Amino acid sequence: MEEGQPLGWFEQLYEKADSESVPIPWADLVPNPNVVALFDERGIKGEGKLALKVGAGLGDDAEYLDALGFEVVAFDISPTAVRLARKRFPNSRVEYLVADLFQLPEAWRGRFDFIWESYTLQVLPPDLRRKAIGLIPGLLAENGELVVVSRARSEDDPEGEMPWPLLESELRMLERVGLDCLSFEDYTDGEAPPVRRFRSFYRKASDHLSGSSPGKPP
Repeated sequence: MEEGQPLGWFEQLYEKADSESVPIPWADLVPNPNVVALFDERGIKGEGKLALKVGAGLGDDAEYLDALGFEVVAFDISPTAVRLARKRFPNSRVEYLVADLFQLPEAWRGRFDFIWESYTLQVLPPDLRRKAIGLIPGLLAENGELVVVSRARSEDDPEGEMPWPLLESELRMLERVGLDCLSFEDYTDGEAPPVRRFRSFYRKASDHLSGSSPGKPP
């Protein structure tokens, strides 16, 4: 997992959290409210569709998808995270797996009806972030949908520290690799202190599979 070495700290953090009860910064033990708000607004239901959670964490997002009626696969690069998620939800129907985003099974290509990505891209170094943005759309089935939530910054803002805020131009790359952007929001959340975020929603239309150019962003 050579390319995954920059992300080795994930496992170290989860191990420390397990052995020393150290808090995990992003583990609020509830589904991500920024994504839940989009589900509520759009009335999204699973209806037996297959969903993928990028970065299983401790399982709250994946369990939320399951409760909405999705069949859910949730993966994490950290074996400890996956073990803790399974421990928290021992009777879960979610398939929790240890996997590296950059070395996913070939059988996953074009498989998923819905993908949930929140807060993973923003912890990747720039080169890996660009690679991830190019990889994720290939996991979607025809007419599959993707939600992405991240910290946000403007082009003239400093890069900052990890978790690195993303640029709008980085997320627009998803359209260049075959997705239609159905909505793109630039907003400040209700955290204390407040955080500027991007929340974007995409669909992989069938015409992109035949080589047509993607639609223009709204």
